[in-house]
Amino acid sequence: MPELPEVETVLRGLAPHLGGRRLIGAVIRDGRLRWPVPLDLDARVAGRRILELRRRGKYLLLRLDDGWLICHLGMSGNLRLLPADTPLRKHDHIDLLLDDGRVLRYHDPRRFGALLWTVDPYKHPLIASLGVEPLSDDFDGARLHALCRKRGVAIKQAIMDAHLLVGVGNIYANEALFQAGIDPRVIAGGLSRPRCARLANAIKEILEKAIAAGGSTLRDFVDSHGSPGWFQQTYRVYGRAGQPCATCASSIRVLRQAARATYFCPTCQRR
Repeated sequence: MPELPEVETVLRGLAPHLGGRRLIGAVIRDGRLRWPVPLDLDARVAGRRILELRRRGKYLLLRLDDGWLICHLGMSGNLRLLPADTPLRKHDHIDLLLDDGRVLRYHDPRRFGALLWTVDPYKHPLIASLGVEPLSDDFDGARLHALCRKRGVAIKQAIMDAHLLVGVGNIYANEALFQAGIDPRVIAGGLSRPRCARLANAIKEILEKAIAAGGSTLRDFVDSHGSPGWFQQTYRVYGRAGQPCATCASSIRVLRQAARATYFCPTCQRR
């Protein structure tokens, strides 16, 4: 699933080309996404100018003259800016038509994503309850310590809880915990302030590195230009069960936490 780095990569690729452009309409080929695409989407967007693009967690937000589009890429979706005559592929469900002859094409094989209209995205049920942005100035060791306080779940589960902290998916949680030297099974409420500071810094660094690398491509993620991410080439624990740790040569272990695979070094990551 596209996580925060992948969505941020898409945003940074699209923003320079979309700001100030006017939409002339929308074509819906299949609106049966995770949440149905509004039937009146064409009328909603026709003639509206795109003022800016934002990201909230894993959601892309397109601000128009008098409303917003909320876009979620689901498990395998992508959003690409293409010439209007680009041949259609299977699962090219929606086109947003631009005034320069190009289209913003939404592609989603599994249809787990969304393209929705709202007046205020920050009051929308999908977004209103989201937690702090890990790349914002609001997030640091002190904030993480406050978020974890009295939490009786494992720290990996805590930092992946979107109601506490948005966008830290499974891959990046594994990598950040390794960088911070923290065992993923440690109870969140028991983390000291210094360890929370290390983990907060690690989360920021891992996410920034992933964005710089264009995100991770494990299955079919591509950015707005159709290019895959390559952060997976730098993984130090994720997907490396049984391989030697690059730091200490201990064998990387894997276990299941909340139905997700957790990879860690038993020597470098302390309880």
